[in-house]
Amino acid sequence: MAVQPMENDPPFDPIARETVSSQIRGQLLHRISTGELAPGSVMPSERDLSQRFQVARTSVREAMQGLVSIGAVERRGNRSYVVEHLPEVVLERPDDRKSFVSELFETRRVLEVPLFVLAAERADDDQRAQVAALAKKFDPDLEIDAFRRLDRDFHTTVAASCANPVLIELYGKVLDLLFRSGEFDTLLSAATNRPGVERIIADSAVRHRAIADAFVAGDLDAVRIAAEAHLASVEQSMVEDLA
Repeated sequence: MAVQPMENDPPFDPIARETVSSQIRGQLLHRISTGELAPGSVMPSERDLSQRFQVARTSVREAMQGLVSIGAVERRGNRSYVVEHLPEVVLERPDDRKSFVSELFETRRVLEVPLFVLAAERADDDQRAQVAALAKKFDPDLEIDAFRRLDRDFHTTVAASCANPVLIELYGKVLDLLFRSGEFDTLLSAATNRPGVERIIADSAVRHRAIADAFVAGDLDAVRIAAEAHLASVEQSMVEDLA
């Protein structure tokens, strides 16, 4: 016999299983929010995504339409692009590589530290768990390329928790200057700098865990202190220890 609802019972929404397209949309949206799919970049084609996800192209098409409808992706002709709200950040490179390093880290301190504090205040349980999981992957024996990929993933995942798309995009553009910089590549890849780079990786492993611990705990003061200490340590090592 059906149960009759009481007059003051709150309404319940029917339970629905998550569709394949919604799962695809969720994964793509996560990569957009963390900057892995950068603002202004071309989205992978439907054919490419259907092969990567091992699903029918109709599911991919539905997922892309969902991203367009929420303003995360836009169509330009036959291609789809991640929506870009801010112009490209361009800095005039000084002649001295170390000066450029210092300028970038000064910019990161001004933007990243308060952004991480805001993110720690607003993060939900799933976002805190993601940051904690990434922090556990840092290892003193990581090769520089693997370390840099993990480093960017960690920082963009923390930043994405601030729930402010403009700040996330601005921060992603600053990180692009760092991770696509020839000045950084030459400093980090030089054979003579290998011992110093290994020290940076080992120290950063510890400092990323400190940031994650404070972030997970929602300790805003500890997040600020840990983020400032991390940036200061890396900058000092790159300026003073690398040639």
